[in-house]
Amino acid sequence: MPTAPHTAPPPGRRNRWGEHGLAWAFLLPSLVVFVLFIGYPLGRTIYLSGHANDLFGAPSRYVGMKHYTDLLTSADFRRTLVTTALFTVLTVVPGVLGALALVLLLENRIRGVRLLRSAFALPFAFSVASASVVFAVFFNPASGVLNGLLSHLGLGPIGWLTDSRYALLSVAVTTIWMSLGYNVLVLSAGIGSIPAEILEAARIDGASGLRLARSITVPMLGPNLFFLTVVSTVHALQSFGQIHILTKGGPDGATRTLVYSVYEKAFAYGSSDFGTASAQAVVLLVVVLACTAVQFGVLERKVHYA
Repeated sequence: MPTAPHTAPPPGRRNRWGEHGLAWAFLLPSLVVFVLFIGYPLGRTIYLSGHANDLFGAPSRYVGMKHYTDLLTSADFRRTLVTTALFTVLTVVPGVLGALALVLLLENRIRGVRLLRSAFALPFAFSVASASVVFAVFFNPASGVLNGLLSHLGLGPIGWLTDSRYALLSVAVTTIWMSLGYNVLVLSAGIGSIPAEILEAARIDGASGLRLARSITVPMLGPNLFFLTVVSTVHALQSFGQIHILTKGGPDGATRTLVYSVYEKAFAYGSSDFGTASAQAVVLLVVVLACTAVQFGVLERKVHYA
């Protein structure tokens, strides 16, 4: 019997399969990196959070949600969450608003404004370690700059990093200074992108100074301020280096944030409680996602996109 002639797929379908293959070829390196450095660590963390471990940190037996229930009923963990929230507020709000105030001041036509812009952007060039070491010298109780100024005013020395009343604030000040350069650069770029005709029209209508900033400049900087708020919140929740160098979570746990608590449970002082540390890491992930979702749900509605 004669066989039916073989029909080739239409050219459009062949081109579509070729485009799909080319797209997957371009995506494959990124997918491999994502799986190796995000997908696998996240899955491993969730796995370890549901298991007890031996002295060497290897998972030994399944315990379900025990680590999570222990955390929720722990007074120390609740204190750690409060400290993390307070540290985030102390760094994000002054960091963003302070950078906004500086950028608005730098927009005035004053002598040496270019030098001031470079000076305020300088912290962006410092690493976490180098900035923390510099501030450790400032906060030194015996020979620090701050206590030297207080002595000239006839005031007693303050244990900036050794007194639980001031330690968290001192670390927050260090973090604000480290983020200042980046925040200033982002907001300066935002002001530079505001159309000149809008500012000129506002000045013709009589707006200047605070009125111009409140009615035109700040609303037009909405996307930049929203971006900095989200990024600064995530960075504050993940801060570790400056806490480790300046206070190591002390004194008496006054600067022990959630990230530092994960480090203490998993690695510090010979500890290998990977199950509890992994549960805390999952809680941190949930906190970051929740804060980001709230910010997108509440703050983004008030952002004006030109």
